[in-house]
Amino acid sequence: MQVLSVTPEIFPLIKTGGLADVTGALPVALAGKGVTMRTLVPGYPQVMDAFKKKKPVHHYPLLQGGKASVHAVQIAGLDLFVLDAPHLFHRPGGPYGNATGADWPDNWRRFAALSQVGGDIAGGAVSGYQPDIVHAHDWQSAMTLAYMRYGKAVGTPSMITVHNLAFQGQFGAGIFGELGLPAAAMALDGVEYYGGVGFLKAGLQAAWAITTVSPTYAQEIRSPEFGMGLDGLINMRSVDLYGIVNGIDTEIWNPETDKHLVSNYTAKTLKARHPNRTAVEDRFNLDRDDSPIVCVISRLTWQKGMDILAAVVDGIVARGARLAILGSGDAGLEGAMLAAAARHRGRIGVVVGYDEALSHTMQGGCDAIVIPSRFEPCGLTQLYGLRYGCVPVVARTGGLADTIIDANEAAVSAGVATGFQFAPADAGALLHAIRRLVAAHANPTVWTSMQRQGMKADVSWDKSAEKYLELYRLLHSKRAV
Repeated sequence: MQVLSVTPEIFPLIKTGGLADVTGALPVALAGKGVTMRTLVPGYPQVMDAFKKKKPVHHYPLLQGGKASVHAVQIAGLDLFVLDAPHLFHRPGGPYGNATGADWPDNWRRFAALSQVGGDIAGGAVSGYQPDIVHAHDWQSAMTLAYMRYGKAVGTPSMITVHNLAFQGQFGAGIFGELGLPAAAMALDGVEYYGGVGFLKAGLQAAWAITTVSPTYAQEIRSPEFGMGLDGLINMRSVDLYGIVNGIDTEIWNPETDKHLVSNYTAKTLKARHPNRTAVEDRFNLDRDDSPIVCVISRLTWQKGMDILAAVVDGIVARGARLAILGSGDAGLEGAMLAAAARHRGRIGVVVGYDEALSHTMQGGCDAIVIPSRFEPCGLTQLYGLRYGCVPVVARTGGLADTIIDANEAAVSAGVATGFQFAPADAGALLHAIRRLVAAHANPTVWTSMQRQGMKADVSWDKSAEKYLELYRLLHSKRAV
């Protein structure tokens, strides 16, 4: 089965979050299951620099304001179509904005171009290639399904995965005339959304199937609280809605072989984690003692609940835990964390920014990782925590609820607990979870059992890939009908 994936980012070439991890891992996970996946990605500078031989398989004399071409290449074991459109993608900064963090004002044009090319490839534009299924990801590629619906690929099965419904790609009605879609598309059952153009809404409307990255999030987005204005449409499409939890790359995230760790270890050799713990204490200027080190590896934003954490850092210290915080985001939250570190020298350490190697060391050396998100479609850091024996403390929402078994009395007695859940996502509930964590950490038998149980959990892509395969087969059978 040939599957065309369309995405704005893919690991290891371009990554801003978990989306890239998914789109990079899924082709590999499906490769041994009879699925050949080719991924269409924008030709950002780092993508274009990753291959030397430029041999286009399709040309555009004019694509959203300039010349463009599509290259078929293999990079890092991935089969890719790369959209080389310098006027749209060859610029400094991140994939969505400049070096100051401001979004590019023409993002609608950039990702309309990506989606148009996705629709064209689905319709046979590249000689010798015809996908059986088209799989789009998030708002940046959602319009692929609209271009298919109103173009040559109308009969090709399609699906969209929503990694975060909060980001929808909403733009003014004035752009519609430049999208190259028929006038009939500017309708309630097309791309129109509250008088403008909704990229994600268009994809949700046109997709044969809709997936989210966890079963709980699939149900949450049907409610006004989490539906972000799209809950009506999602409920209308509920029969086509599926939740498939993400996996992680267990080769990259493996404490037994991870080169970022000072000391490698397994579930049977947990004492070998100690040098990593010392490395964390040194990097974050923490006191050396036996109290638990709770880490934060996160964007410092409202969605991630970092304001909730900031409100209780004094209480966390008072209850005997230390904090190691790695992240960046809202300036006010960065300042609040740095101020907390200044108040509690030796008990709280902060590194502003992101450091992939350090994140591995933290998972390998800290006792627990706290994730107080207000909503979390799936989350990956809690999966890394399970894999590394870094016990997760999570808000009971989305994928966090689906992947962590709470250390209630029954679960602890049965030896199946893997972490701590709390609800609601507020300061009081979080502080209570920290209190439970500290008490459990004081009991080596309970704590070691939780670590080992978490490390036994199957957080690989195997089960998730099987579920995607089942859905691809279902869609393919509908095409045959």
